[in-house]
Amino acid sequence: MALESKNNSREEKKEFEERVIHISRVSKTVKGGKNMRFAALVVIGDRKGRVGKGIGKSTEVPDAIRKGIEEAKKNIVEVSIVNGTIPHETLGEFAAAQIVMKPAANGTGVIAGGPVRSVCELAGITDIRTKSIGSNNPNNMVNATIEGLKTLKSVEEVARLRGKSVDEIK
Repeated sequence: MALESKNNSREEKKEFEERVIHISRVSKTVKGGKNMRFAALVVIGDRKGRVGKGIGKSTEVPDAIRKGIEEAKKNIVEVSIVNGTIPHETLGEFAAAQIVMKPAANGTGVIAGGPVRSVCELAGITDIRTKSIGSNNPNNMVNATIEGLKTLKSVEEVARLRGKSVDEIK
């Protein structure tokens, strides 16, 4: 039984690639002094159109990262990708952060800064242009990027929703 669970955890690690975006040290002032803890912002993805985000908090950094990965696995979203880029322009908004995402031609690469780059790469997007507007808080930027990626729809999805053929949409 124990051997079987070890094999399952190895397979899960191969399924998703994880990246730690930000580690912050937070303190709570209590009667006896200050309690120090760590919060880890983690993004996971399979580079095939699935990406998730999680925040883990603990007194030790490795524990916080592990908890963040577990939470990220619960918050996986599907991303529509066409030829390595996104199907259309979109704006992701969360709190004061706005991320403008535009499709790019093959060979352009991921033109994005910081947390947005990590989310796009782990989602499997190879060519995209982005611009961050407003807040540069890593948590809000990741949330805004994921919100924008969730709104993407391929031509096939739009045709199915409208009850038309792909040729009628194009």
